[in-house]
Amino acid sequence: MTETRNRRRVLQGIVVSDQMKDTISVRVERRYKHRLYGKFVRAHKKYLAHDEGNTANVGDVVQIMECRPMSKRKRYRLTQVVEAVDQTPNVVAPETVMEGAVEQGGES
Repeated sequence: MTETRNRRRVLQGIVVSDQMKDTISVRVERRYKHRLYGKFVRAHKKYLAHDEGNTANVGDVVQIMECRPMSKRKRYRLTQVVEAVDQTPNVVAPETVMEGAVEQGGES
């Protein structure tokens, strides 16, 4: 049983959407060499993955593993969050913006 589990496809990508319940959309990018020109080309594909407990957020680098079909398009499950993104918003206080505008107006 453990041999077949180890042969499942494991992919790493970036979460692009977590709007669905227990499901994330993961963008997996791959690089390959063009047959004729020899240039390296980047290609990507999006996969739906099962995220029990909604642990992954948009921008996180995650690892997904192939599993049994869970729905029409969902064939992967989240195994681990490799790198989490800081979710604190970068909001500037309105007082700070107003002070900067007054200082700039007084210099002219």
